[in-house]
Amino acid sequence: MPTVLIPPPYRGPTDGAAEIVVEGDSVLACLEAVGRKYPGFLDQVLTADGAVHRFVKLFQNGEQLDGDVLSVAVSEDDSIEILAAIAGG
Repeated sequence: MPTVLIPPPYRGPTDGAAEIVVEGDSVLACLEAVGRKYPGFLDQVLTADGAVHRFVKLFQNGEQLDGDVLSVAVSEDDSIEILAAIAGG
């Protein structure tokens, strides 16, 4: 089953879990699976209309995803990594 890697800033809803094994055949299905298990998580990654937040980058097996990232197919050995870009000044 795919693994979703959670960055430290987003681990509040996951009770500190850094890696979550889920069932899913697309990036969106995997993120939604984490969201079902950990309410509040999905709001950190997706906007209210279902788009990826602008400061969030998604990777599959270490490769940054571009374009329609949520529909990218995922196999059982894949990892989906979330990178939370933190801005500050």
